Amino acid sequence: MKLIAVTDDRQSVNAVAEKIIAIKDVMDYVQIREKSKSVREIVALVDYLLTNGVKKEKIIMNDRLDVALCMDISTVHLPEHGHPVKMVKERYPHIRVGCSVHSFEKAKEAEANGADYVLYGHCFETNSKQGLPPNGVEPLLQMKKELSIPVYAIGGISLETLPSIQAVGADGVAVMSSIFAAEDPYSITKKFSEAIHNEK
Repeated sequence: MKLIAVTDDRQSVNAVAEKIIAIKDVMDYVQIREKSKSVREIVALVDYLLTNGVKKEKIIMNDRLDVALCMDISTVHLPEHGHPVKMVKERYPHIRVGCSVHSFEKAKEAEANGADYVLYGHCFETNSKQGLPPNGVEPLLQMKKELSIPVYAIGGISLETLPSIQAVGADGVAVMSSIFAAEDPYSITKKFSEAIHNEK
């Protein structure tokens, strides 16, 4: 399994940068998901991360294809209603493209359109999706059975809910609040990393 840390768009550029730098050695990827920040702020954030030892291949750019192309970031994550996966893959075949999905049908469609992985959610109740009932983990079973691309889980992922995701064979988890709302992001990320990579 892989661990993707997803930024929560609730902190300053400096604050989120310091947290990412703190966890850079215990995460597999970090998804820069800062919807409220300007392009210049996101560019500054990525530049700062690269200058301070975060490996370029660990960075996933959420939605901002323009920033990824300008900064030579090789992975872009597209929202379900963002840029069409097929268009991005046809125009920029060197870019690794992930896509958010909320059902097996959408996951199958994303794969058919050339997505390199899908991020399915939200699996459990989460503060970032207040009022929306979770989609559960069952669709992950069907995805793992019928898709050939990696399937990641997101939404309410905690150390307590992680075993449920491991049980259905997901390729990894994306974690937002548990990491970026924590006072000690390194400590919690290390626990996630150990729980994932020590899985038998």
